[in-house]
This record gives sequence, C-alpha cells and structure tokens, in this order.
Amino acid sequence: MSRHKIKIGISQGDINGIGYEVIMKTLSDNRILDMCTPIVYGSPKVAAYHRKALEMNNFNFNNIRSANEADPKRANIINCIDDNIRVELGKSSEIAGEASYMALETSVRDLKDGLIDALVTAPINKDNIQSDKFNFPGHTEFLAQQFESDDYVMLMVSEMMKIGIVSTHVPLTKVPEFITKDLILKKLRIISRTLEEDFSVKKPRIAVMGLNPHAGDGGLLGTEEKEIIAPAIELAKEEGILALGPYPSDGFFGSGDYTKFDAILAMYHDQGLTPFKLASFEKGVNYTAGLPVIRTSPAHGTAFDIAGEGKASPDSFRQSLYLAIDIYKSRKLYQEISKNPLKKYEINPNQVDENIDLQTEDQEI
Repeated sequence: MSRHKIKIGISQGDINGIGYEVIMKTLSDNRILDMCTPIVYGSPKVAAYHRKALEMNNFNFNNIRSANEADPKRANIINCIDDNIRVELGKSSEIAGEASYMALETSVRDLKDGLIDALVTAPINKDNIQSDKFNFPGHTEFLAQQFESDDYVMLMVSEMMKIGIVSTHVPLTKVPEFITKDLILKKLRIISRTLEEDFSVKKPRIAVMGLNPHAGDGGLLGTEEKEIIAPAIELAKEEGILALGPYPSDGFFGSGDYTKFDAILAMYHDQGLTPFKLASFEKGVNYTAGLPVIRTSPAHGTAFDIAGEGKASPDSFRQSLYLAIDIYKSRKLYQEISKNPLKKYEINPNQVDENIDLQTEDQEI
C-alpha cells in the first residue's frame, strides 16, 4: 500500500476568539507532525498577533501560498484575508465574520480539489459570519450545501458517547415538524453506515431517544413515540440496522445506559448536546457524518470572554484533529476491505499515520 502523509486543513474561525490559541497550542506539540501535515487557512499577521498576546515565542508557522507547498515537517499557514485586517480580541465584528468566511471558503475549495485530506474548523461566530455568501445556521449546513448532500448528521463524538441529532439548529417550537419517520430512518442509516465505515464498528447498536417526557408515557404525554419514532425504528430493523428505543432521555442518560450503545440518536439539539457537553465539554468533537469528505470541529464556541488570555484548553481541538486522522484511516481501511471482502485482514493498531499495514493470509496489500 502506498505511503501518504495526511494533509489536514484547518480553517481559522473567528479571529477575535480562541481559535488561534487552541490551534497553536495543539500544533506546538511536534509529535503532531508525525501524524499529519497541518495547513492553517487564515492570516500569518493575525497568527503573529495572537502569538504575541499569548507570549508563545517558541512557535512559528511556515508561510505558504498553496497547499501544494506545505512542508510536512512544519505547521503551515496560507494567507486568505487582507493583511490590513484588525484584531479586536473578545469582540464580534463584521470584519471578523468576513475573515471567517474567506478562510472557510478557501479551505473548502482545497478540500473539493483534493489538496487536503480532511478539514478541521475552528469556531466561528454564527451571527457575524452571516452574509449573502453565508446564510446558514452553522458549518454543518454550509458544508452539506457545498458538497450537495442531504444525507448528513451532526454527530457529537467523545470517548464516552456518540450522539447524532434529528433536528439540529432549529427553534424548539419547530422541532415537531422535523420528527418524521422518513427523517429518523435517514439519520439512522447515516449513523449506522458512519459507525461501520468511519469508526470501524461492526454491527453497531444505536439507541433512539423519545421526543416527549417519559417517551410519551404510553401516549399520555404525547403520541410521537407511538406514531412516528417506534415505527421508524422498526423500519430500520427491517433494513438490518440495530436500532433500539425510544428511550426517555432523562433516565437513559441518568442511569448510564448510554454506555451500552455505540451511538445515540436524539430528537433535538439540546436533548443530545446537554448530556454530551456535561460529560465531554473539553474533549468533545463535532463531526459532520455522511458527507463524502471529512470535517471535524471542537465542541466549544469562540469563547470571546477569555480570548487572548491564555486560558483556553486545546483538548477539544486536539481531539478534533486526532479524529479527522482516525476517520481518514478508517475510511481507507474500509475501502480496502470492500475491494477484497473474502480476504482476512490483520490491522496494526499502532500505526500513527495513514501508513496502515493491511495483510492477508497470503500476501501484503
């Protein structure tokens, strides 16, 4: 199998938040360079401003003009914005929103062109980025549109749990409109496929949450469970998807039952993200499952209140980077196995980059 150093694109996010802090703290560990070639889409000038504010004098980016010029032994950066841009730490500004979009647009273009293998997005401010070019609730919906995909799930990932959402960034009053058998079944298909292809989980078990308190309590507190969610689960089972439920979310998470499943499908944003962030806030990752490309992001936001103070933890961003690498390797492995389904593979779990050893009983692939 040919060797390839994975190129990970990183969009800068909001220049007035903690994006550069968590990026630079992560990339200052040189062991990262054994795993991938990082390419930040942003601004060397803005990076220098943050480096000075954080007193990170021992860290430097390698300035390049395109992803093809990336040095595999350095943390690289491509300038995507006007050099005259002004950084105002902790403030939301129209200029910062425009800079977020320009970096994102450039990185997505390179992702489409195959110049990078995966994308990690630093946090944006969902208000100041809005424009005639970006009119989306967040990264997830923007990327789905860019890659012409209706089959996607916002999947929150940590060592403790993986949680997908049926209705993502929609007002709570509109959630019931999204709870349909077709949409639930579509999300279950995506999650099941993602667990197998991106996380190497065989025959995954997926728990499905109810919409109402006590999962409807037999129809006393709502009928969506009986009329929509349970039938969708049965349809999924008919397709070979091991989905179980619907479960009342308070008891499900409170009792620790979530540990018995490979993934969970919540009905709405806060039903899934509240327990997830309670358990995994500093190390959680937002993964856009179902896309033909790989995109991860830290589970936190711009954190304007601590920007430039050196207090931001890089753990979630670091895990986002690791997960992007792991998913890339898992997809490659899945593709190899799919090509040769009758051969037995032995996987070397200690590989740290994409150089996966795939061996059959009689030959090396």
